[in-house]
This record gives sequence, C-alpha cells and structure tokens, in this order.
Amino acid sequence: MSDTYDPPAGPPVVLHMDAELLVVDKPSGLLSVPGKGAHLADCLLARLETAYPGTLLVHRLDRDTSGVMVFARTKTAQRHLGLQFERRHMSKRYIARVHGHPEAEGGVIDLPLIADWPNRPKQMVDHARGKPARTHWSVLEREAEAARVALLPETGRSHQLRVHMAEIGHPILGDPLYFDGVAPRLMLHAERLGLRHPDGGAPMEFVAPCPF
Repeated sequence: MSDTYDPPAGPPVVLHMDAELLVVDKPSGLLSVPGKGAHLADCLLARLETAYPGTLLVHRLDRDTSGVMVFARTKTAQRHLGLQFERRHMSKRYIARVHGHPEAEGGVIDLPLIADWPNRPKQMVDHARGKPARTHWSVLEREAEAARVALLPETGRSHQLRVHMAEIGHPILGDPLYFDGVAPRLMLHAERLGLRHPDGGAPMEFVAPCPF
C-alpha cells in the first residue's frame, strides 16, 4: 500500500437500494471505513452516510479491492446481514489476475491465517495459531504471463485471497504487500455477492462487472 492516499472522486455506483439494503460497487483505491488520521477520513462509508443518512456498515473490502459491498439501512438489517456473514451463508465470488500459470485448473487452498504483527497490516500462514481459512479457485483464462481466476472464499479472513494466492506461487498482480511486480492497481474484484434479504429471506444476488 502506498504512503499517499488519493481516492477516486465521484459518487458511489448504487447497484440496489430498498428500505433495508444499500448495495454499491466500491472503486479501487477508496477505503471502506475511515483510517487513522484526518487525511484518511474520506471513505465509502462516509460518502454513503452523506448521501444516504443512517447507512450502517456490514463488512469491508480492502482499500485497493473493488466490487460489490452491501450496507444496511436499519439496525435490524445490520444484525441479520452480520449473522449471514458470520455463519457463512453469504456466497462470494471474486475475479483476480494472478502472476504466472497455475499447473492445475483449480483447487482448494486450506491454510490458516494470522496477523503478521511486526509487519502489519500483512497477514501470514501459521498452522499452529492461525484461524481456519479456505479458498476455492479455478482458472478462467490463461494470458501471456498471467492467469485470470475465479476465487470463492469459504471464510472471510483479512487478506485471505491475497495471501492464499501468494502462498501457492501465484500472487495477485498489483498487490503492494505480497507481490513485487508492477500493475496499475490491485487486480482483485468482488464480482458477485449472494445473500438473503433481511426482510423475508428472499435470495438475492448482486453483480458488479469486473473492470479489468
């Protein structure tokens, strides 16, 4: 992550809004929530609170990850959605471009993760102390020196997809923490999010087209 913070301008792209939910397409480069210090106050939550007072946080995406984020518009909806994340009832699909070509067409990465405290905010694999983390992956397309993959996390650990792909030798392009190469941005996008509506439980799926 660079030392400067220059988030993209413009209002968030709203994918869906009703009395309980607000679903948006978060741009890369914008914090989900405020960081430490006044210079990191601009974030997606603050912009949504200004445009739609009462917006409540449910989950986060890393600053440089783009894609679908759901917010609640009532406390009841916030609790309901929070439980869906906690109980892994949400379905999530990410698209990433990774360095190199995986030998297999897909698989499951099962590596427990823990904060790398001396090197925060980095995370690392720790089989003794780490929290369980599982990611399903599959190759969508092979490019010249990279591959486009679909990532379906079972768990939602911090930096899970980024660490898991780096650990199998195919870090996500543009990752400032786990890859040394250069790319215009972190090539990680939350493409789809499936959930049950807090009012009535109807299944819903939201899609934000991948921008890279």
